Amino acid sequence: MNSDNKIIEKAMDLFMRYGLKSITMDEVARSLGISKKTLYQVVDNKADLIGKAMQVHIEGEKCALGEIHENSENAIDEMLKVGRYISRLLQQMNPSIIYDLKKYYPDGWEMMESLHFEHTHKMIKANIERGMSEDLYRKDLNSDIISRLYVGRMDLVVDKNLFPFGEYTFLQIHENFINYHLYALMSKKGVAVFESITNEK
Repeated sequence: MNSDNKIIEKAMDLFMRYGLKSITMDEVARSLGISKKTLYQVVDNKADLIGKAMQVHIEGEKCALGEIHENSENAIDEMLKVGRYISRLLQQMNPSIIYDLKKYYPDGWEMMESLHFEHTHKMIKANIERGMSEDLYRKDLNSDIISRLYVGRMDLVVDKNLFPFGEYTFLQIHENFINYHLYALMSKKGVAVFESITNEK
């Protein structure tokens, strides 16, 4: 990893912990132990830094989900592992980050939405088709429609109007979301596999 990527990754960690609006470029440079001049050799401004940080975040997510796919026993095991991975991410994320991104950095939000839709839609679609081929999901599913609905509903998980901060944890919301998604897909065989996996935990 080159030094520019390290700067972007460390900045992303700061944004995830403290939110976007509250962190200044001075604070980013100071936290990274570099000068602002060095920071501005890597990015043009804060919006550019946020955009690059979001790209790094999405690429990291894609790699992690690819590893989960390779190391899962079946489609249900894959979705449960994806759920745990996303839940951990959400727990580490400052609740204001999505709000800040939408309100103050709409270009960054649009880019992140586009990248996130592209890889999440592809991953969920492949998972549905895998589950159907394994007889764990019903055969009458339209994988493209359901994967698009999944991506659209993900926004609700971090919607502060629907789930005000402090009312539920991200872990509670996302676990219920994954279970809701799976029960809509699973065949009788799939339900038995799901219960066998979850009873072992």
